[in-house]
Amino acid sequence: MKRSFQIPRTTANLSPSTQRRLNSYALAASAAGVSTLALAMPAQARIIYTPTHHIVKQGASYKLDVNHDGITDFTLNDTYHATSSGFYATLSAAPAAGNGLEGWTGNRGWAFALKPGAAIGPRHYFPGQVLVLAASLAGSITYAGSWVNVKNRYAGLQFKIAGKVHYGWARFSVQVSNRSSITATLTGYAYETIPGKPIRAGQTNSAGQTGAPKPAPVAHRIQAPQSRTLGLLATGAPGLSIWRPRLVTGNAQSPNQ
Repeated sequence: MKRSFQIPRTTANLSPSTQRRLNSYALAASAAGVSTLALAMPAQARIIYTPTHHIVKQGASYKLDVNHDGITDFTLNDTYHATSSGFYATLSAAPAAGNGLEGWTGNRGWAFALKPGAAIGPRHYFPGQVLVLAASLAGSITYAGSWVNVKNRYAGLQFKIAGKVHYGWARFSVQVSNRSSITATLTGYAYETIPGKPIRAGQTNSAGQTGAPKPAPVAHRIQAPQSRTLGLLATGAPGLSIWRPRLVTGNAQSPNQ
């Protein structure tokens, strides 16, 4: 009967210094994996700004989709009606259900022509629809609304995305001629992606918000690591400091437009 022979296994006892080096290698490899994952995660957007240049003339309309989801949030209407005694013209923004422009109420809902930096948020009211009204009464022309002959003013927007309220703005220049012809030029719009969070008129990024905290530092450049061999890592802390990628950080800010 043949006997089977087995090579006896022995357990190697590593010296404390060698064990520390191997632990350093494992720690470095783990840290590298976590750093790579963190750098691969994109920064979450806060404010989405859309520059544009669209002219709305008498008799025309424009459908504004603030967040580009294919749903019309506001319809800008430039209307003109002739009457037996003159004319009646309006520039208005018809909101979808649950939406509105910041403004006040009277005999109709009037929309504010906000200046740059004005706050737009949940503590404000959004009943506005009419920007400009022009009418001929007894041979004289009467104008109403805060958008008569203004340049680069802002309409505060409240609208819903998937049932949640968001805030934004739309920038217009409006010209009213002596014959009551109204022309509106839309030059940009933006909204806050976080539901219920305020925005300021003209704000195009989170860094531009008055009183807002500075954004967290982000990595601008990663230096390529030197040799990643086990021999270098096994040298311990000195080798680890050479191998580890270094990040150059700073506050990423973009100027308001």
